[in-house]
Amino acid sequence: MGEVIKVVTPHQERTKPEATEPSRAAAPPKMPKWENEARNRVKAALKKHLKHLAELAEQRVNEADTRFFVTDILCEGLGFHKYNDLNTEYRVKGQYADYGIELDGDLIAFVEVKRIRTKLGTKHLHQVQSYAVNEGVEWIVLTDAAKWQVYHLSGGLPLVVDLVLEVDLLGDDSIGHKASAMFYLTREAISKGRLDDLWKEKRATSPESFARVLLSDRVTDTIRKELKQRTGHNVDKDEISRLLRETCLREECFEK
Repeated sequence: MGEVIKVVTPHQERTKPEATEPSRAAAPPKMPKWENEARNRVKAALKKHLKHLAELAEQRVNEADTRFFVTDILCEGLGFHKYNDLNTEYRVKGQYADYGIELDGDLIAFVEVKRIRTKLGTKHLHQVQSYAVNEGVEWIVLTDAAKWQVYHLSGGLPLVVDLVLEVDLLGDDSIGHKASAMFYLTREAISKGRLDDLWKEKRATSPESFARVLLSDRVTDTIRKELKQRTGHNVDKDEISRLLRETCLREECFEK
């Protein structure tokens, strides 16, 4: 059989493969409609009410008047229905929480309101914490209308209380920043697990979590090997743990 000769026409010689178009970076995921609406609602409510909040702070109004403002924020900003979702003066063993928040009939949080400009402290937290423990509720909101503190309670012994969110509505942050933080307290964010996700993220990156990782056998063994390679000295793992505790980790890294 004769040799097969491939004939290339002049047109084919001039034709080059088209350059492959570089792939475009993936666009960030689009915000769900419900989230966009909730965020905008919170921002609009803050724009409407923050001037009034500043006036209340100057007047140092009583706790009852502070509660009126908190109700406005809970309903207009955070999206809770005044009659279906908010149970005012919720009775717990002869005492009363300012609000019990219910979603679809399930009690999911207590809100305790203190007079505006009250310095929120441990005694206030312990008060509402006892309500939550008695009712098996995981979430606590402590507020004086200006400052909002959100805590998560993990049951069992010992009881673990984590500060998940803190917002100062009269602070220097922009309204957008305040609204982004308050979004996690909206009815929608709670019902769709966003607040729970925020708690898990905070818990995973807490000083206590980092301390547990750094003091784990795997990490201390790695440090021991690295020290041996660099210095020629074999340091005991218990000594490494002690040095990490005393020289590298701050007090807040250890659970009380």
